[in-house]
Amino acid sequence: MPGFEVFSQEERKEVLDVLDTGVLFRYGFDAARKGHWKAKTFEKEFAKRMNVKYCHMVSSGTTADITALAACGVGAGDEVIVPPFTFVATFEAVLAVGAVPVFADIDDTLCLAPESVEKVLTPRTKAVMPVHMCGSMAKIDELERVCREKGLILIEDTCQAVGGTFFGQALGTFGAMGCFSFDPVKTITAGEGGAVVTQDEALYNAADQFSDHGHDHVGNDRGAEDHPIMGLNFRISELNAAVAVAQLRKLDFILEKQRANKKAIKDALSKYKDISFRHIPDPAGDTATFLCWLLPDEAAAREAVAGIAKVGLSGCPYWYANKWHYFKSWDHLHNLKAASRLPIELCERLPNYKNLDLEASDKLMSRTLTMQIMVNWTEADLADRIEKLDKVFGG
Repeated sequence: MPGFEVFSQEERKEVLDVLDTGVLFRYGFDAARKGHWKAKTFEKEFAKRMNVKYCHMVSSGTTADITALAACGVGAGDEVIVPPFTFVATFEAVLAVGAVPVFADIDDTLCLAPESVEKVLTPRTKAVMPVHMCGSMAKIDELERVCREKGLILIEDTCQAVGGTFFGQALGTFGAMGCFSFDPVKTITAGEGGAVVTQDEALYNAADQFSDHGHDHVGNDRGAEDHPIMGLNFRISELNAAVAVAQLRKLDFILEKQRANKKAIKDALSKYKDISFRHIPDPAGDTATFLCWLLPDEAAAREAVAGIAKVGLSGCPYWYANKWHYFKSWDHLHNLKAASRLPIELCERLPNYKNLDLEASDKLMSRTLTMQIMVNWTEADLADRIEKLDKVFGG
């Protein structure tokens, strides 16, 4: 990853199709666009790959999360269970629909733990939003079972795991809706962009309408369309969609290269007895965008972080101290700092975000190291990285 490593003439061709028509807007202008419908083309091809009935493109992974929550009827005062290891967009989306993010621990998958979900359920719980972090999957079958038994809505944030599967079924298709991101550093990129998928026609229609001011998109006269619901402007540009079309057609190549490169690095680290690896419920479905490994304790992890920096290894985030992906550094959430008053401030009962008790997550994340896996590494690049890892861990 990311997809920009494989930009070539295919992306240029799709973008030039759009520029040649002068129609950058995803709706209307039927005659002028000369048959080019890039967002619609992506939606059709992505739905086929995901083996779902419906796909709808939006402007980002964040707006995909918001759209899915809104389409599923999650709103003011509802509680949504989310993991503490995720990008900030996950909880931002929950706040954006007026709902309350409730954090539950992760497990050795580094994703939301099914047993921890059950510990934080309340009568206000409406949905569960697991995040398939760093290219691999949560125990999604168990999470689906919990949601089914408890009558909860399952919405998958699959922004970091496009192309991943769980025993043959695409990640993002186990719940009511799945959400995807195509931002600059995702496995396939559109620069900016996202998508939601679902098997449910009513949810698709709600997402389609919500993301475009409530337009029902019936007929071919935009000005005459009805507005069944209120919505927002989360539309994707045809330029971004054009890039996404070309990138999607390269996804299998990207995954193949990532898996080979990840295996080489993992094999090299496997000889060190103090190193263990993140649990991946279905290794065959891993997208291999990251390799995550664990050291015995936080002190050993921090020593390794320093060693990695000393030998000049790039692309190795220590998520435990990361400002964007782990809850301990989210001071703006801890203190509910926002540009204006948040809807959840009207709720009578709120979690104490300053004092979240997530000891199990801390114990895992404090000793987890990660390496981003790139598509275009050469044999020489791999050898260089392995040599540097040997300097760090070989003593």
